[in-house]
Amino acid sequence: MESFNITTRFLGAGRADATALITRAGPISYGELRSLAARAGNALRALGVRRGDRVLIAAGDGPEFVATWYGAQQIGAITAEVYTYLRPKDYRYFVDYTKPKVVLADPAVLDNLRAAGASDLLVTGYPRGGLRAGEHHFDTLVGAQSDRLDPVPVAADDPAIWKFTTGSTGAPRACVLPARSPHRSFEWYARGVLGIGEDDVVLPVPKLFFGYARDLAALFPFGAGAAGVVFPERSRAETIFELIAEHRPTILVNVPTMMSAMLAHPDAARQDLSCLRLCTSAGEPLPPELHRRWLDTFGVEVVDGIGSSEAYHIYLSNRPGRVRPGTLGELVPGYRARVLDEGGAEVPDGEVGRLEITGDTVAAEYWQEPVKTARTFVRERTVLSGDLVSRDADGFYRFHGRADDLLKVGGVWIAPAEIENCLLTHHAVRECVVVGEQAGGLSRPRAYVVATSPVSAEELKAYVRGRLAPHKFPREITLVPSLPQTANGKVDRRALAA
Repeated sequence: MESFNITTRFLGAGRADATALITRAGPISYGELRSLAARAGNALRALGVRRGDRVLIAAGDGPEFVATWYGAQQIGAITAEVYTYLRPKDYRYFVDYTKPKVVLADPAVLDNLRAAGASDLLVTGYPRGGLRAGEHHFDTLVGAQSDRLDPVPVAADDPAIWKFTTGSTGAPRACVLPARSPHRSFEWYARGVLGIGEDDVVLPVPKLFFGYARDLAALFPFGAGAAGVVFPERSRAETIFELIAEHRPTILVNVPTMMSAMLAHPDAARQDLSCLRLCTSAGEPLPPELHRRWLDTFGVEVVDGIGSSEAYHIYLSNRPGRVRPGTLGELVPGYRARVLDEGGAEVPDGEVGRLEITGDTVAAEYWQEPVKTARTFVRERTVLSGDLVSRDADGFYRFHGRADDLLKVGGVWIAPAEIENCLLTHHAVRECVVVGEQAGGLSRPRAYVVATSPVSAEELKAYVRGRLAPHKFPREITLVPSLPQTANGKVDRRALAA
């Protein structure tokens, strides 16, 4: 069986003096990052981490995050990442669930991890004298290690990476991904679709705990000898504009919620984004109206696509120079797809069904969830998603919502995305979300709208009624100053539905 190490393939690709990471403190070369990753790997070994053990990363974006991730991979450990602004009970869940040998932490999460009962912490950015028993100072421990470390060969089928589901339908679950997944995704998507090369500089909007961003900023660029930008603070529109102006990236890794925020910024029209050759979009649906406004304002091509933790990364995507707004694009080379009805039969082009994806990047299982594993991973290297799509005769796919988001109103199924896309064409609507609510035992659509100018709920209802079938207009519309977001930067539909 084929064996290799993720670190060798990705971190070993760039010239020693070429820039791998661009940070707030300055650039870090491939040679420097390889040395730090080796020291981090040796430090993990000194803490008892062995092949197959789990290392949980709960730290902000920076070289310590990236080096520890690669150090863990180098010694054959399994990496998993979580958000840095969770509550103690959330960290307790992740610690109990993953049972990590070591947790990488920083000052922002340290107290909450302590309250969660986490132990064996490797702590970055903290005073040497302030740590407790079982807590280890990153600079001291890592700095004392050798920068020589032979990568452990790992079989292609061996588990190497855990990616968590978003928890939209319950507690987050870990998708157990084999070592081959990042290799295949790099070749099929990063190279085959985006054409990442050594001259690219990639700036991510989401933080590195989100695999979509981690792969595109600190994995895929390295496979091409390119550079990624990492920064510790939360992503805001003004921060992204500042980083674009300072570092002139060529690829912006984005999500629709941030695209909307960037467009709403008072200085949007004066921003120079000419350095960008493309902007990726994933994580949530990209409404056609938002896509149009982005192009009108910034003139940067948006390569929209869809992926999942279950399949590692993006499997449907538009292509640079071949974008059809309003679609998810075409099948990424290397994958196979079917669109299925409720009985599991393939539907004709133009009809809506559930998306099934087959490819080498698909996870083996949900960790310790045999029932959900059997329901989702229906065959070897095949995942039955909850996404409803249709495929046209040219092979382009359209998103029609999630199967678990559909609303049944008057006996007819409604996709919230259809109502949202209609509302977004109104001149006063900047953002909106449609969720279902129960009234008198019946389900009805309710819209939450962020407006850019004065508008009434009745005006918006009439606007939708005049453009969609009568049963599809939202029975209630609530005007709000902003929409809640998940840790991944997506609109938090679950919070609104609650």
